Amino acid sequence: MEYKDYYKILGVEKKAAQADIKKAYRALAKKYHPDKNKDNPQAEEKFKDISEAYEVLGDAEKRKQYDELGANWRQFQQAGGAGGQYYGQPRGGFRGSYQGGDFEDMFGGGNGGFSDFFEQFFGGGGARGGFGGQRTRKGQDYQANMEITLQEAFTGTSRLLQVNEQQLRITTKPGVADGQVLRIKAKGAPSPAGGEPGDLYINVHVLQNPAFERNGDDLTTVLPLDMYTAILGGEAQVSTLSSPVKLRIPAGTQPGKTLRLKGKGMPRYGQASQHGDLYVKIEVALPTNITPEERELLERLRDMRKARAA
Repeated sequence: MEYKDYYKILGVEKKAAQADIKKAYRALAKKYHPDKNKDNPQAEEKFKDISEAYEVLGDAEKRKQYDELGANWRQFQQAGGAGGQYYGQPRGGFRGSYQGGDFEDMFGGGNGGFSDFFEQFFGGGGARGGFGGQRTRKGQDYQANMEITLQEAFTGTSRLLQVNEQQLRITTKPGVADGQVLRIKAKGAPSPAGGEPGDLYINVHVLQNPAFERNGDDLTTVLPLDMYTAILGGEAQVSTLSSPVKLRIPAGTQPGKTLRLKGKGMPRYGQASQHGDLYVKIEVALPTNITPEERELLERLRDMRKARAA
C-alpha cells in the first residue's frame, strides 16, 4: 500500500501553521472542484486527494496521529497494522433548497470516498490497532454552495437553508472571502453506529462587483475625473462599500495614477474593526462638444505651454 504524503498534496511544509494549511486547501479545492472541471477526471481525482489531505491535516488530532505514523511507517506496514475506526466521512451527496434571497442551489456528488491508505489508518472495521484505536463512526458530512454579493461580504449576511427537514440560518462574518468554507458542526447526517453526526460545510462564493475589484482585504475602484480637476487639483467624491468619502486630488494628477484611501477596503475576517485599503485609479475624462470660446482658451494655453518649453 502506497504511503500518501498529505503535506506534499497540499503543497505545504510539515511545520506549516493550521491557517496556512487551510489557505492552501481552499485555493486548491477551488481550482480542482468538480463543478469547474466537469470533463476532467484527473481534476476530480486531484480534488479527492486534496479533500483527503485536508481531512487529516485540517484536524489537529488526526494530524498529530499522521505525523507519528510518518516516522514509523515502514515498521507499522511490516507489522501488518490496521487502523482504528475513523471519525470522518466524504463530503457530498446532499441537495437542499434555499428559502428566498439570491442563494441558488446545493450541489451533490461526493468525493468518492477515501483512499486505502486513509481507510487502513483512520478507518477499517473497528478493530483496535494502528495509532487510532477503536472509534465510533461519525456521520457523513454534507456540503453546500452559498452565493453572496460583495456588499454582503463587507457587512456580513445570512441565508436560510433547508437541511434534513430542519431550517438552518447560516451567518457569515464581515470580510468573508470567495472560496471560504464555513463548518457548521453536527449538522450533517446522523451516525449509522450511534456516534457523532457529521458536519455541514458551506462553500461561500462572493459574486463580482462591477465597481470594485477585490484583492484580499484591499479593493480597487476607478474614478472618472474631469480634465480641469486633474490639472488644477481639488476634491472628488469616491464611492465605497460603506459611504461616499472625499478624496483630495493633487494638481497635475496623471491618467492611470492610483491614490490610496487607507482603511476603506474590506474588513479583516474575524477582526471587523480592521480594514484593508481602497485604491482609486484615476481615469481622466476629456471634454467633448467644446464651445468656440473654450477652444480659443485651450489653444492659448497650448501656445503658452509651447512658448514656455522653447
